[in-house]
Amino acid sequence: MQEISLRPRWPWLAPLTMAISGAAEAIAIYLTIAHYTTPALLACPGTSLINCAKVTTSPASMLFGIPVALVGTVYFLVMLPLCLPAAWRSHNTALRITRQAMATAGMLFVLYLVGTEFLVLGSICLWCSAVHVLSFALFLLITAATASGATG
Repeated sequence: MQEISLRPRWPWLAPLTMAISGAAEAIAIYLTIAHYTTPALLACPGTSLINCAKVTTSPASMLFGIPVALVGTVYFLVMLPLCLPAAWRSHNTALRITRQAMATAGMLFVLYLVGTEFLVLGSICLWCSAVHVLSFALFLLITAATASGATG
């Protein structure tokens, strides 16, 4: 008789995806506060290539009248519960599909934002780049885990 293990296959998965989502959420909140107060709050150099104020105050920093930073704040607020240990252990197919779809949509949005920074604005925001890197890591982890059927 085969023994069924209740131990997670990747025990580090849920804590790591939660930590990544939490870190990205914190940065997105910081960017949102700076947007609604003053971009001068951003601790970021103002060179030609690295210029957080230029990026976060450009027309591209708004999506249908909503600050992109606020979109990120809401996105990571949704991702956090999707990365809870109970969510990773769940056998609910809709939850797994939602988590993967959200991670994929987030990565596609990041590609759009990076393209806009380089091709349209000619400047990048270090804080935004940190969120982009965290989004990419989250996407890779979720995609690998989903493809392998891993649980956290």
